[in-house]
Amino acid sequence: MRKIIISLSIIVLALSACTQKEENYNILWLSVEDISPLISEYGVNTAETPNISRLATEGIRFTNAYATEGVCAPSRSSIITAMHPASIGTEHMRTAMTHVTYRSPERESLFNKKTNDINGKKIPPYSAVLPAEVKCFSEYIRANDYYCTNSVKTDYQFACPITAWDESSPEAHWKNRPEGKPFFSVINFIDTHESQVWGRAKNPMLVNKDEVRVPEYYPDNEIVRTDVARVYSNIEELDQKIGQTLAELEADGLLDKTIIFFWSDHGGPLLRQKRAVNNSGLHVPLIVRFPDGNGAGTTCEDLVSLMDLGPTVMSLLGIKPPEYMQGRAFLGKYKEEEKRKYIFGGSGRFDAQNDFRRSVLNDRYVYIRNFYPEIPEVLNNKYRKQLASVREMYRLNALDSLEGAPARLFAPTKAEEEFYDLQSDPDEVNNQINNPEYESIISEMRDALKNWQNEIDDTGFLPEYELVNMMWPGMKQPVTEPVVIDERRGELTLSSPTPGASIGYQLNKKIGSNNWDLYYQPLKLTPGDTLVTRAIRIGYKHSQPVQYIQK
Repeated sequence: MRKIIISLSIIVLALSACTQKEENYNILWLSVEDISPLISEYGVNTAETPNISRLATEGIRFTNAYATEGVCAPSRSSIITAMHPASIGTEHMRTAMTHVTYRSPERESLFNKKTNDINGKKIPPYSAVLPAEVKCFSEYIRANDYYCTNSVKTDYQFACPITAWDESSPEAHWKNRPEGKPFFSVINFIDTHESQVWGRAKNPMLVNKDEVRVPEYYPDNEIVRTDVARVYSNIEELDQKIGQTLAELEADGLLDKTIIFFWSDHGGPLLRQKRAVNNSGLHVPLIVRFPDGNGAGTTCEDLVSLMDLGPTVMSLLGIKPPEYMQGRAFLGKYKEEEKRKYIFGGSGRFDAQNDFRRSVLNDRYVYIRNFYPEIPEVLNNKYRKQLASVREMYRLNALDSLEGAPARLFAPTKAEEEFYDLQSDPDEVNNQINNPEYESIISEMRDALKNWQNEIDDTGFLPEYELVNMMWPGMKQPVTEPVVIDERRGELTLSSPTPGASIGYQLNKKIGSNNWDLYYQPLKLTPGDTLVTRAIRIGYKHSQPVQYIQK
């Protein structure tokens, strides 16, 4: 396939006529989990991925796309809000089981489990309270008469507000939209999630484990190779699911009416990938396919953050992103002219283990600042010990049998600063922080990090207990005030005294269902109509419902 490397400015020129000519394109997100750019379109041919390759052949392949955090919930909080987790207090993994809607008795303890912050203070499960102006970006799309569905993962570090989606459930689908209404649909695929490395251990292996490349930060043995091979095998299984979805879209006559985004929520699922602030944890595949062939087969090297996805969708639909958003539109009518110079990554607490790390990346260099160098890089995380390769590395480390980069990975402390040159060291195993050859770029990236942290008022400097107490005064969740209904000249105006609250409502037969319409303009009811409405600010409890019957 012929690949053309072009800048985003040229791509936008090519796409501008498309977005002006056809304002009602649908948007489909193919959201996948835990994969680095380990597919053929990024130069790695271990897994066969004909369906993902088709998207790249017919779309734009972004070579420098990055997550804000190397783990799902903080990353997804940045995607749904277009804000960096470090700026809105959503970086600690995880705040609570806020991605679960059904609290069975067997799982109730998970909702009430406390953990400790960096100073040992107890933190209750909580739903992060965001600044009043911050919304789920999908609300802006709903307010422009798009039917928005999410199947099924939310995991935003706050309970998904009722106003975010028309549907958010395993059954949510573009097929459920009202006739003639355009859609924005998200389909989340779990095939490549970390849990599926051990969860599919008995599945047929679709790649030859003797031919996979083992990163330098691992020992090369049978156990490690098996986990690495399972990652590629799961990518092949994922590709089959992608193909089924594309076939379904095509069968519905929508392939030529839908812009498709393919992306992963962060880098790979294995050790020193997931949860890492390195390139290995943040670099992700991103492909955008337009229905009329615009940009087909091209490659863009501009720096893109996953928190840019929401503003870009809005821009493509002709919706101006609000000024508060830190994400930038990289396509469409409101595309930002100034390109990103750096990507900023971070991490905080992971389950019961605390840390505070920040990184600055571009397409060649990685600078990392470790604010607690006395804490080891490999945190004793119980969840990932279900990976056979992790258990094997712990075993070898206990026997003092690790050498080189794997041994350094398990060192009891870490350097205060790290610096890697991806051109000569793609696995980021040779720390060049004291190499005078890089003195100038290190100084520049160090300053960029300081300036960025000041600019966003980095919440990582706050112990989590203090952060939560600011969000939930006295460690009690605030409650959204009820909706106030004002009837004038045959129209209902709804409002809530709580700053930043969004309002959802249900009419007649919809009352009692899980789906709420978004209030964004005055309502006109007919006599006998029954309305139920409630308000929600992100991180607050929903207000009590208010009922109104039109006379």
